[in-house]
Amino acid sequence: MENVKRAKRIKMILMDVDGTLTDGSILLLPDGQEAKSYNVRDGMGMLLARLAGLSTGIITGKSSAALEKRARLLRVNELHQGILNKGPVYEAIRKKYGLRNEEMAFIGDDLGDLSVLKVVGLAGCVSDAHAEILKQCHFISRYPGGGGAVREFIEFILASQGLLWEKLEEKIANLKG
Repeated sequence: MENVKRAKRIKMILMDVDGTLTDGSILLLPDGQEAKSYNVRDGMGMLLARLAGLSTGIITGKSSAALEKRARLLRVNELHQGILNKGPVYEAIRKKYGLRNEEMAFIGDDLGDLSVLKVVGLAGCVSDAHAEILKQCHFISRYPGGGGAVREFIEFILASQGLLWEKLEEKIANLKG
């Protein structure tokens, strides 16, 4: 019940990428390029959040042109790549949107996410997160990174706010690919 109370206050959802939106695998191609696989359910969750009026953002340690394209397609409000120390970037985003920590949610998986998870109103993680991360989180997904954990986290927030299917059905029907 406490987590539902926390989720009701959320106005922005931030997330990590490697190990959270992906399973953490990186495929190195012969030309040196990297490839990652994203779960379409997580992408739909991000779109649902936006349709419900919530802002979304990504703070990730690696940089990828493919992620830039995906973030643009999903209409992510904030994309910050190559960020190893996520705390200062989180603070800058929070201040830019005029939000309090209680109005922010973050989902991650590893030690680089710890500084943000400790301060947000709703801290979430994937089921296969590092043990220290699992200890810090209010919400632990049933799914591993890249397996729909972000979607589950977003749906928990939306359901807590009474913003699921009935209110989003028409907006979903009007989506254009």
